[in-house]
Amino acid sequence: MTDWSAPDAIDCADERVFQTVLDRVETREKGHYFEYFAEGDEIRHGPGLVLSRHGNEEWMGQTLNHDPAYWRPDRARERGFEALPAHPDYLLACVMGVTVEDLSEKGGYFLGRTDVEFRRTAYPGTELDVTSTVVDTRTSSSRPNYGIVTWESVGRDRESGEVLVSYERTNMIPRREPVASDGSGAVADDQPSSADAAIPDLPSRLVTPDGGTFEDFRVALERARENGAAVAYRHERGRTMDERLVAGLPLATLNTARQHHNRDAMADSPSGDIVAYGDVTRSVALAHARSDEATYRERRFENERFHDFVTLGDTVYGFTRVLDCDGAAGPDHTGAVTFEHVAFNQEQTPVYSGRRTALVTRQ
Repeated sequence: MTDWSAPDAIDCADERVFQTVLDRVETREKGHYFEYFAEGDEIRHGPGLVLSRHGNEEWMGQTLNHDPAYWRPDRARERGFEALPAHPDYLLACVMGVTVEDLSEKGGYFLGRTDVEFRRTAYPGTELDVTSTVVDTRTSSSRPNYGIVTWESVGRDRESGEVLVSYERTNMIPRREPVASDGSGAVADDQPSSADAAIPDLPSRLVTPDGGTFEDFRVALERARENGAAVAYRHERGRTMDERLVAGLPLATLNTARQHHNRDAMADSPSGDIVAYGDVTRSVALAHARSDEATYRERRFENERFHDFVTLGDTVYGFTRVLDCDGAAGPDHTGAVTFEHVAFNQEQTPVYSGRRTALVTRQ
């Protein structure tokens, strides 16, 4: 019998030998199945990712988030920052990226995220400390191979312990053992379906703001309400997804999910190819919107959902609806504006939607 422990007993690089060996060995798996998670469990994520200026600038440059307050020290000081800050989209993507190996690397649909709240400004050089708590686990009635898990994740400054950002997200997670399905095909507990929903009466008129300041949005909203209209518009820019966006940016945030970088594993998947990290798609769409407004600070996001795959070669565009203006929120030179944003592809198919509240500079 061959002594496999001897260094020269076999040549593993020999093609026939290697294929035989590969068929016999077990795979050391990454990530966790649905059964691993229990309500109330707290998970401390090991990677202590440090926010970097290079990573921040690469994220902003590639996603078209070109706000000079995140590039130029003089503009950062004018905006009230202590130094060049980390962009909130980069911060959020890094906090979520380091959770992937522990929470969702096994795959499954990213159903949505809500209660995204930015508590403190983060700066390059900040080491992140990220924890997640299991909020809820439940069965998927339509997909017996999956369960549904909701986590609350919190990103802190490891040195000071201050909370930088927090959010709640929900994913479908593969089960180790499928459960019996009722055969109804219901999706009420999964991603909401709009296929059978009646189309509501749409306003006959849509109003576009004259500019991007708080007053522009407030005046447009008042004009729309007086005329039974809505404030809604699309943004001209589009960004085509290339490998740097689809594979490069998520890996830079330690997002190890195979669906973003392993084309072999994704070849037989429903998408047929690697897909964009949801936070990249989201950031591109928000960049389109921010380029048409005088954003001062990001406040919070609600009801973020991802509706369809975004793959290599898809182009992401943006649409915005203005929902509310609050002149009493924030410093005197700003006001809070609540938007609904929709990202859509070249086929005009929605791929992301969410509600966003930001402080916008006054005239």
